[in-house]
Amino acid sequence: MNRSYRFGASCALALLAALALAPAPAIADGDDTALTNLIALASQRLALAEPVARWKWVNHRDITDTPRENALLADVEKRAVAANVDPAFARAFFQDQIDASKEVQNALFATWRGGQAPQGPAPDLATSTRPQLDRLTQSLVAGLARVQPLRAAQDCPSRVAQSLANWKSLTRYDSAHSSALTRALGHVCETGGVGATG
Repeated sequence: MNRSYRFGASCALALLAALALAPAPAIADGDDTALTNLIALASQRLALAEPVARWKWVNHRDITDTPRENALLADVEKRAVAANVDPAFARAFFQDQIDASKEVQNALFATWRGGQAPQGPAPDLATSTRPQLDRLTQSLVAGLARVQPLRAAQDCPSRVAQSLANWKSLTRYDSAHSSALTRALGHVCETGGVGATG
């Protein structure tokens, strides 16, 4: 073994030892897989705004359903405690999901009022859409647990923005829902996420 190889190997070992003793970042090595997964789940939930809106349209229901919204938020807080997620964070995040969904539903209602009403029967909320929403609620709470360590990081908003941009570029994303998805991510970070008001 020559001297330069031994020197290089000892430097590498010293570097590894220093890294092992260094405090770990919120999400190691800038791996934002957890953020991307959360964005994908939020997008899946947002996609269900269309069948919900169709059901409300056909059944002449208001878009805002305050009792159901309050029940969801109370349930989310309980699930958050069980998952070691800050319940206030979970509540703010799910309020954003509700608001984003209503943004899409209002846009659809406006289109339908303009003479382009949806065709065909409305989906069955009880047997189809709501079970999907319930499964997504559980997955989203688990997703919040994974991103929670990142929330206080100084670069959290930029990482959310970059993860969102990356996710959109990798999927056939419906650009009509872009502002609603941005709204759905508004409280991922403690200082405010993408497009958050704080």
